[in-house]
Amino acid sequence: MSKEIVHTTSAATPLGAYPHARKVGNLLFLSGIGPRSAKDNSIPGLELDAEGHIVKYDIEAECHSVFANVKAVLEASGSSWDKIVDVTVFLTNMKKDFPIYNKIYAEYFTSVQACRTTVEIKSLPTPIAIELKVIATID
Repeated sequence: MSKEIVHTTSAATPLGAYPHARKVGNLLFLSGIGPRSAKDNSIPGLELDAEGHIVKYDIEAECHSVFANVKAVLEASGSSWDKIVDVTVFLTNMKKDFPIYNKIYAEYFTSVQACRTTVEIKSLPTPIAIELKVIATID
């Protein structure tokens, strides 16, 4: 059974010793993917104060960016958006962000009908508000 490691320059560089994705048989497991830009590691819509605390963020911009990063990793891995079968979504502010995220999610996933779990967590490794963990197939 093939266990190919996938790295791509089309999505933000991983923050640790892990790949963007790993192929196991006909399944593709993506590492947690956030909205950081592949070009410069910036986070769309984020404003920090002098101490590095979040002043404001734009969940809509982060959603579009994280979905673009997921798409880039899928394509670099030989898969595609329509082959997503399972998504785990991590939000740092469920009450505030869920309605906007859920609306944008529907724009991207209505025809895919992947299984989904959405959980709130206290924080993520960088000052982002959303991260996705995805499983897809490879034909």
